[in-house]
Amino acid sequence: MKKKNNSSILPNANIVELSQSWMKERGWTPLPFQLEAWMAYQSGAEGLVNAPTGSGKTYSLLLPALIRAGLAEDPSGLHIVWITPIRALAKEILQSAQRVIQELQLPITAGIRTGDTTEAERSAQKKAFPQLLITTPESLHLLLAAKNATSIFANLDLLVADEWHELLSSKRGVMLELANSRLRAMSPSLKIWGISATIGNLEQALEVLVHNRMGTIVRAAHEKKIEIVSIMPEEAEKMPWAGHLGIKMLHQVVPIINQSKSTLLFTNTRAQCEIWYRHILEHDLSLSGIIAMHHGSISKDLRHWVEDAISDGRLKAVVCTSSLDLGVDFAPVETIVQIGGPKGVARFLQRAGRSGHRPDALSRIYFLPTHSLELIEAAALREAVKTSFIENREPIIRAFDVLIQYLVTLSVGEGFDANTIFEEIKNTYCFSTISLEEWKWIIYFTSSGGDSLSAYPDYNKLILKEGKYHIANQRLARRHRMSIGAIVGDTMMMIKYKRGGLIGHVEESFIASLNEGDAFWFAGLGLELIQVKELTAYVKKSEKMTGKIPSWQGGTLPLSSRMSHMIRRKLTEVSNIQDDSDPELFKIIPIIDLQRERSHVPGENEFLIEVFESKDGHHAMFYPFEGRAVHQGLASLFAYRIGKLFPISLSLAYNDYGFELLSDQRIPIEEALGSALTDVNSLERDMLAGVNATELAKRKFRDIAAIAGLIFKGFPGQQLKDRHLQSSSQLIFKVFEDYDPYNLLYKQSYEEVLQHQLELPRLRTALDRINSQKIILKYPEKPTPFAFPIMVDRLREKMTSETLEDRVGKMSIEFEQ
Repeated sequence: MKKKNNSSILPNANIVELSQSWMKERGWTPLPFQLEAWMAYQSGAEGLVNAPTGSGKTYSLLLPALIRAGLAEDPSGLHIVWITPIRALAKEILQSAQRVIQELQLPITAGIRTGDTTEAERSAQKKAFPQLLITTPESLHLLLAAKNATSIFANLDLLVADEWHELLSSKRGVMLELANSRLRAMSPSLKIWGISATIGNLEQALEVLVHNRMGTIVRAAHEKKIEIVSIMPEEAEKMPWAGHLGIKMLHQVVPIINQSKSTLLFTNTRAQCEIWYRHILEHDLSLSGIIAMHHGSISKDLRHWVEDAISDGRLKAVVCTSSLDLGVDFAPVETIVQIGGPKGVARFLQRAGRSGHRPDALSRIYFLPTHSLELIEAAALREAVKTSFIENREPIIRAFDVLIQYLVTLSVGEGFDANTIFEEIKNTYCFSTISLEEWKWIIYFTSSGGDSLSAYPDYNKLILKEGKYHIANQRLARRHRMSIGAIVGDTMMMIKYKRGGLIGHVEESFIASLNEGDAFWFAGLGLELIQVKELTAYVKKSEKMTGKIPSWQGGTLPLSSRMSHMIRRKLTEVSNIQDDSDPELFKIIPIIDLQRERSHVPGENEFLIEVFESKDGHHAMFYPFEGRAVHQGLASLFAYRIGKLFPISLSLAYNDYGFELLSDQRIPIEEALGSALTDVNSLERDMLAGVNATELAKRKFRDIAAIAGLIFKGFPGQQLKDRHLQSSSQLIFKVFEDYDPYNLLYKQSYEEVLQHQLELPRLRTALDRINSQKIILKYPEKPTPFAFPIMVDRLREKMTSETLEDRVGKMSIEFEQ
């Protein structure tokens, strides 16, 4: 029996007119892009909405979609799936939806289904799904693993990929592509839309989302007003080094917090977040109770409390990471502080948009350099924002680990027909180039483990029944449901009070570095380790004033190609600056003057190499200004090519501006330059040889193996330790290497090393540029301001922070003379 529509809205009402009317009643005037999106949606189009952060993007799709669902002849069942990449955003979407539903008296409901959803809520949803379900790619795949998936999605009208730019360049985006391909088959009338703020390759983003279908881009014409204010050091140190300057400028940050209604302070890593929270409290105790911390390793209960406290104005400041980057509308927030270079224009704009989160409001963001040379990044960001010089987000292709996981997901649910699914996935961007031969291998490997793993029952996952592949047994089904997802990393350990609740999670490697009784700082708390049991570290509060702060792997953000380009441009400009019209560049003139005095300041068409000797040995410094990831690859490449010409041992160091080769003997740079050191030919072969690609591929393979279900982290409370997972994945890698070298997952591990870790396409572009530039080879008598921070980064790997501070202080005095 159909559910009666009790809405006060007439069934034949115009969706666009109703959307306008609702906004008018709230005293709002629809923006042109919102009207365009409403009309496009009403006409049955698919597409992508692109508008600045805080300009009302959500209502451009949420409002008409809710109205259409409420006007449906049979509004029961799931009509709208709203995908969000972060859980914090789900709560805000739900509140916005409930506001519309209540005020328009729509006969529908809205709900959330993420990893934080309780089992009771999940059970209630199974009995009667809300018309709007706000969820994540992982939870969507869990629904595809249901035995009644077809009936769940039978009435689905719309899928919205919110913050699509964040998903696009990740394997979570591939998960959504695959889900879309299945949902289209389940509900042929389904329309797919994306929402995106900051992205350079809009057309490609649309193509990935609605691959092989017509789509439209709805773009906001207005620009968000952003004010960028650099917090200047009192004096630009002539020998800058990363990390320490920011805390020294804390006395300039606290007044900004006190003068604002509410402030978000963005750091680039969770460790940096912990450090800044602690130092701010020590500097100003009056902020105790009204300042908090937010990052992904803190327990969900604490994170939710912080989010609610920001929204209702209870907090004066929150120190946070990218966990609050996206889409969340905290109305009280007036000010943003970016600590250290954000390394990307899009990320900077996202964070700026967390303040003034209204279409006509000013977003104010302060930039705090963590060393003097980062002021170049501030100037580069200012121009990039002004000219909308925003990064592309490159989509992932041929992610076979995600495809294997997806097939097992379907087998756990209703089962799948191989021919049908092959046609569906070929219509995704990620797998548009998959061949029939590769597909047959994928089915064979997923079913039986292939030639090399078929003898082990855990890899015999699929059985063929009446033309469909199904999961072999319920044990494998349960294991798979626990493993759905594409977010991987080090094994996380729970941090819990001995008699109390969960505080959060840190990596196992950090806890392994502690002894019982050791103090450490986490989630803004001084804690003492009591004992470790399985994957739980039990703690109590500590009164000690010192202690370690956790560090998380993969925390360093890469410098984007757009930022690299702008930094090189600004470096050319600073050589000609005459006044403080560009305050950041004017401030670093003493550094640039010393660099020019000792060596050279490269222009956009020059590539600088410095060769000098110190107590540490013989140094060769190279300055492509291409970012840490590219410099890691270039350093390895150059070291390999020099080593082929001359018997020499070299150690490597790199930062975002350049890299160092260090040896105990003279480095023959002139000879190497004359022997195709920067040649693009044989680049891939030399890269694989120079970086110990097998070792890097082993590390990549661990993540690939986890996503593809080749290793299992364990059931709740029975998780495997990190070293066991590592040894298991390495054993499988070795088996493939020896007996199955054409295995697609084995080949994928090398491809990911080249394409994503070493950024081979960008590295090739950098070499092409270097080969077109004039090479400037200098022999300074002492380290230069450009060389010094790279040398410090090398020392950082060997020393504690206290020892490093003392050593660098002495080096600074020595080299400034």
